[in-house]
Amino acid sequence: MKKTKKFVAFLMASTMVFSMAACGTSKSDSATTDATANDSATETTDATKDAAETSADGKTVITFSWWGGDSRHEATIAAVDKFMELNPDIEVQTSFGAWDGWEEKMATSFATSTASDVTQINWNWITSFSSDGSAFADLNQYSSIIDLTQFDQSKLDLCTVADKLQAIPVSMTGRIFYWNKTTFEKAGISVPTSLEELKKAGETFKTVLGDEYYPLVVGEYDRMVLMVYYLESVYGKPWVENGELQYTAEEVQTGLEFIQSLEDDHVIPSVETVTGDGADSIDKNPKWMGGVYAGIFEWDSSATKMQSALTEGQEFVVGDYFKDMGDYQGGFSKVSLGFAISESAKNKEACAKLINFLLNEEEGIKLMASERGIPLSKTGLQVCTDNNLLNATVAEANSKVLAWTQFSLDPTFEDAKLKNNPDGIYYDVMQGLSYGDYDLAAAATALIEGVNGVLGN
Repeated sequence: MKKTKKFVAFLMASTMVFSMAACGTSKSDSATTDATANDSATETTDATKDAAETSADGKTVITFSWWGGDSRHEATIAAVDKFMELNPDIEVQTSFGAWDGWEEKMATSFATSTASDVTQINWNWITSFSSDGSAFADLNQYSSIIDLTQFDQSKLDLCTVADKLQAIPVSMTGRIFYWNKTTFEKAGISVPTSLEELKKAGETFKTVLGDEYYPLVVGEYDRMVLMVYYLESVYGKPWVENGELQYTAEEVQTGLEFIQSLEDDHVIPSVETVTGDGADSIDKNPKWMGGVYAGIFEWDSSATKMQSALTEGQEFVVGDYFKDMGDYQGGFSKVSLGFAISESAKNKEACAKLINFLLNEEEGIKLMASERGIPLSKTGLQVCTDNNLLNATVAEANSKVLAWTQFSLDPTFEDAKLKNNPDGIYYDVMQGLSYGDYDLAAAATALIEGVNGVLGN
C-alpha cells in the first residue's frame, strides 16, 4: 500500500517538476548552479583530476566541492575568485549543488579516491568514510599554512579521528524553529512560543486559512530530529551515548506517538502531501515560498537559505525552544560542517592555502560571511562582527541554540544507513508511520533495530 501511494505521489511530483521546468530559465557558467549540470561537472572534474594537476599555463590546479543553497554558492564563488586573484599561480576548479543526492555521490568519490581536493564535509563523514584516517589528510601537518590557533582545541578535537585532524570545523549548529510571521498574522494568531500554542495553531490554520495551510512542515529526517528533541526534553538523556541507544522501546514509541500527533492535529502535513508538492527540498517547495507552510525546524546555519526562498513581503523570524516540551532542555548541537583535504590530493599545500583564506584571512572572511553559520575562527568572528557581516537571523538563531542545548550529537546519528533518502531507516520509519504501514510499536521496533545495527549492537 505504501509503495502504491508513494508512486502516485511521485507521478504528481514529476508532473509538477516538468511543468515548472518548461517555464524556467537555464543558467550555467564554469561553476554550474543547476544540480543536473553540476553532477556532470563533478564527474568531469573527478575523471580528469589526475591529468589536471597543472594547467596549460603552468598553474597549480586544485578542485573544491560543496553543497548548499544559492546564497552559499554565490558567496563561495566570489571568495574563490578573490583567492585566485591573490594567488595567480593557483587555479581552483569548483563543483557544487543542492544537498539532495550529494552525500551518496560523495560516498562513491571517497571510496574510489576521486573526491575533490578540498571538500566541504558533514561532521559525521569523518567517522563514516575515514574512521581509519584513509580518506582525509592530517591538517596538523599544514599548521604552518592553516592557522589552527584560531580554533578552540575542544572544537578541533571533535574533528580528530585516528589521531588525525581530518577537517577544520567551520561552525557549530543546532536545530531551532523558524516561523513565517506573516502567515500567522494572516491566521490572526502570534507565532507559537510553546508546544500547546503550536498544537492550537494547527486547528486555527485549518479553520481560518484552509486545509492546505500548516503551521509547521518537516521532512522525514526533520521528524527524527524533532522527535529526539522531544524525547530529550521529556527524559533528560541523550539519544545515543558511549555507543549505546539510551531509550527503551516504550520510550521510543512515546516519541513516535508525539510525531504522529502533530500530523493528526493538522500541525504538520503528511509525508504523502509533502512528496506530492514535487520539490527536492523545503526551501524549493512553492508552499514554503508562498507561506502556505509557515514554520520549519532547521539548522541555525540554514536560516539564510530558508529566508531567501520566501517570496517578497513575508517576515521570517527565529522561534524559541518550547519549555513545555518536558522538564529538561532537549535538543543538541554539533559541528555544522568542515573543510577537509582529500588524502588523494596532489597539491595539499595549495589546498591548505585555500582553506586558510576562506576561514582566517580578512578578504575571504568578508566574502564568506555567515553563509556556513557563525564562524568558529576567532579572526573570522571578529571580522564579521566588526564589519556587520553576520546575518542577524543566523546570529540570533545560533545564540539561542548554543544557550539552550545541553546534549551533544553522536556522529552515528547521521550515518548514511539511517538518514539517506529514500533507503535510510529514518525515512522508512517516518514514511511507514505516516502512510499507516507501521503502527507505533512496529515503527519503534524498526527504528531501534536500525540504530542498533549501525551501532554494531
